[in-house]
Amino acid sequence: MNFTHPFLDLDGDKLREECGIFGAINAADAAAATALGLHALQHRGQEAAGITSFDGSEFFSRRGLGHVAENFSSPEAIAELPGFMAAGHVRYSTTGGAGLRNVQPLYADLASGGFAVAHNGNISNAGKLRGDLVRRGAIFQSTSDTEVIIHLVATSRYPTMVDKLTDALRLLEGAYSLIVMTPEGMVGCRDPLGIRPLVMGRMGDAVVFASETVAFDVVGAEFIREVEPGELVRVDFDGKVESLHPFGNHSPRPCIFEHVYFSRPDSVFAGRAVYEARKAIGEQLAIESPVDADLVVPVPDSGVPAAIGFAQQSGVPFELGIIRSHYVGRTFIQPSDGARHSGVKRKHNANRSLVAGKKIVLIDDSIVRGTTSLKIVEMMREAGAAEVHFRVASPPTAHSCFYGVDTPERSKLLAARMDVEPMRDFIKADSLAFVSIDGLYRAVGAEPRKSGCPQFCDACFTGDYPTSLTDHAIGEQDAAQLTFADHKAA
Repeated sequence: MNFTHPFLDLDGDKLREECGIFGAINAADAAAATALGLHALQHRGQEAAGITSFDGSEFFSRRGLGHVAENFSSPEAIAELPGFMAAGHVRYSTTGGAGLRNVQPLYADLASGGFAVAHNGNISNAGKLRGDLVRRGAIFQSTSDTEVIIHLVATSRYPTMVDKLTDALRLLEGAYSLIVMTPEGMVGCRDPLGIRPLVMGRMGDAVVFASETVAFDVVGAEFIREVEPGELVRVDFDGKVESLHPFGNHSPRPCIFEHVYFSRPDSVFAGRAVYEARKAIGEQLAIESPVDADLVVPVPDSGVPAAIGFAQQSGVPFELGIIRSHYVGRTFIQPSDGARHSGVKRKHNANRSLVAGKKIVLIDDSIVRGTTSLKIVEMMREAGAAEVHFRVASPPTAHSCFYGVDTPERSKLLAARMDVEPMRDFIKADSLAFVSIDGLYRAVGAEPRKSGCPQFCDACFTGDYPTSLTDHAIGEQDAAQLTFADHKAA
């Protein structure tokens, strides 16, 4: 179930990562380091935060709705989480919806001991697996797809914890990066295609895991490497690090939208600095779709690096023609319908004296529903812009994501309903262009997209999903059966 956050995205018009994860083992202040790491990953999830710690004999958990600072900024909060191993999670919800019972890390007492898991991604056959488990007598405490992993581990007949975990992961399809804690230590792992990110670092004697390298910068850790697709990295309390590859060799398909939007610009993803990749996307846009304009204006903040690249390549001056308010957030609780329509103006305001009478080219990272793009264009015209052109630093988003990104159903994606020219007409721009899929690949340092063997997961652009989508297929079958039954009844 997809959940649209009422505080942060007033129009439901941005793709959002589901969550960010951080873990530390053999750290003197593991919970404090984890809280700091989660601060750096706050952009990946602002609905809820949680931390679980282990002191050698007992697990401790603290979870809450809201930001990391609202839940873990006080010494008293950190004092509730003693120990030298901790894992944390910030989330938006896709599968499972909102609510405290779905806030991670999820924890359970298994026959083999305590088990805590923080998960970034989405299990695309979780519904089927859950149904099978319930029929066998399993009792679920949450509606999160992550709890399926716990039940699969609990019912595995393999002898060791890492073997139980591997056995459970073999049954999953979809995307996952996990940080798992047991009384034996910590495991960091990625799905065999590496769709969701996970990196490993060192902080003195501690080993740390995180969704992005920027978390290491903030806690003072040294980046070691990415956890490889399909790899399980096991760390014990003696500091031994063991790498396991139980799933064989697969062609990696990391999510290309990490380069476009999800990751912080100061992170490194798939071996390339995200900021440089976004500038290069803007350069590609300028090469592929030049425009006669007076000013290049980013839609803040996500359009800024691409706009810089576009301006440098085209020679058109870069200017902040839109000013963003950074204080629009949780104060606007449950806005009325009328207030929702003014959401863009609360978040963005035209720099009127700059744009009046000018030909403007707006740069944004993506167009989802198109409602925000329409309002931004209208705002520029109301401020007196002579022409408003729109350039997008990704190909048209025409397909839903099933791997941990909160996307609307496909019928609500503008690019699923319209070609580019009708989209241009919908957002009322003078021109509209998207970077090509090959241009995007080129900008992130890859070869042009290879048909049948792409180097990234780009399903939101191409519809080329790298895994089976069992639950989605079952849902479509059920919907078709219901439609057929209704037709017969009529």
